[in-house]
Amino acid sequence: MNHLPFNKPQLLQLEEKIFEDNYLEVFLYRLDVIHENLGGNKYFKLKYNLEQAKKLEKNTLITLGGAYSNHIFATASAGKIYNFKTIGIIRGEENLPLNPTLAHAHTQGMELIYLNRTDFRNLKSQDSENYWQEKFGENVYFLPEGGANIWAVKGCTEIMNDCEINPDFICLACGTGGTLAGLSIGSKTSKIIGFPVLKGGEFIENDCLALANQYFSYFDISPKKLNFELQTDYHFGGYAKTNSTLKDFIHFFDDKYRIKLDEVYTAKCISGVYDLASKKYFPPKTKIVILHTQRML
Repeated sequence: MNHLPFNKPQLLQLEEKIFEDNYLEVFLYRLDVIHENLGGNKYFKLKYNLEQAKKLEKNTLITLGGAYSNHIFATASAGKIYNFKTIGIIRGEENLPLNPTLAHAHTQGMELIYLNRTDFRNLKSQDSENYWQEKFGENVYFLPEGGANIWAVKGCTEIMNDCEINPDFICLACGTGGTLAGLSIGSKTSKIIGFPVLKGGEFIENDCLALANQYFSYFDISPKKLNFELQTDYHFGGYAKTNSTLKDFIHFFDDKYRIKLDEVYTAKCISGVYDLASKKYFPPKTKIVILHTQRML
């Protein structure tokens, strides 16, 4: 499909004594600058999904997410940019005024449908195209929560294509296993470290492996062993949760680099890298790239 002009990601070295003392080169790979409303990893996760929707002649994107979901934000933006109708099924009750994520989705024309957690969980388990077409019409294209499917994985294999360096480690915040799977498949030598933003994020490992296997099978690619791990101690209380330590880190980072981090995703990952460096987790003389995947709203 005809993509609008987007910016290339920017690579920024983080100059910190803690990194210098441990002989580490640490870089922030700013996917957030790709596009004001359709940047971050969501650009890559939606890229081939949008192409599929056009190819199948669907005119409506339907997806699910929480009230602070950057996938809801990005899907609504994609609909506005590429002339799709959009429907977002939101976990939880409606709360007014809308938070910045849902307010943006609404201004982009997304229809918001609220479900209690039990009904949301039951609906989330329906992954059949026939189910969604029977419920919402034959012109809908369904995107799972977080956008994690084989087309998202395909897009995420390309995340590092424009990066100027080949790092030893790539670090990212994880909500689902889609980006983690794509990076792991696309990486030749880097080890991928995922920082789940949900409490009990260990489940992402199985989800990542399942998505990778679906990808290998669908595209008839010989499976490869994925070189990734999860650091599950940096959720700061759970999804969309925060505390004073994380807020202080966000202020510190903004003051030094003039980059505002969101407290739901990227700030947790970056602060986790700082903490792991202080614990000498990374071997000396290694290069680390941290993905900045979410623009601050």
